[in-house]
Amino acid sequence: MPLPYASAGQMLLPISRPSFRAGSRPTLTDRFLAFDAEHPYVYRALERLTAERLATGATRVGLKALFEDLRWQLPAGVRGLNNDFTALYARKLIEDHPHWAPAFELRRRRTP
Repeated sequence: MPLPYASAGQMLLPISRPSFRAGSRPTLTDRFLAFDAEHPYVYRALERLTAERLATGATRVGLKALFEDLRWQLPAGVRGLNNDFTALYARKLIEDHPHWAPAFELRRRRTP
């Protein structure tokens, strides 16, 4: 259902938790959600790479290593695959695939 304040052609980003610091720069979460919405194939590639690693018998998966693999596979024009997003992608993978949780080491988030 379209929101009343959105024009017909306007794309709304799925911001689950918008920045609470009005007037300031976007938070890491805001930037991640915008990047993820614009480049959904990045998440699908991370899912594929994670499944491949686990299928080979790996018990631990490092998202930074997957990011480096992905950088070699992505088209040269893609920018913004920021290492700051690795923890958020790990959390998203665990949310969508709870049985993968033991393969990732997560730390407490200090910033929004």
